[in-house]
Amino acid sequence: MIRHIVMWKLKDEAEGASREKNAEKLKLILEGLKTSIDEIKNVEVGIQINGDSEEALDVVLICDFENELDFKMYTRNPSHKKAVKFIDAVVEKRIFVDYYVDV
Repeated sequence: MIRHIVMWKLKDEAEGASREKNAEKLKLILEGLKTSIDEIKNVEVGIQINGDSEEALDVVLICDFENELDFKMYTRNPSHKKAVKFIDAVVEKRIFVDYYVDV
């Protein structure tokens, strides 16, 4: 199994909305990918609750995929590409890790 973890620091304001509003919208978009992309086995999205530190990131995505092919299919899916357009507009910084999970 492949686990895909992405964390984002959002801009203070983008797309006419605050960081907090964009975090909520991003959470809804990312959670919605599960319904439109069959290759996603599990998805979890969290919004930072302890953002007092400059080092704190705002949103985290954790997705699981059965194999590398499913992960590649996810990245090429039109729903994922649409999500990326919004992400690119509101994100200041992105950090990610992809790794194998023993099941």
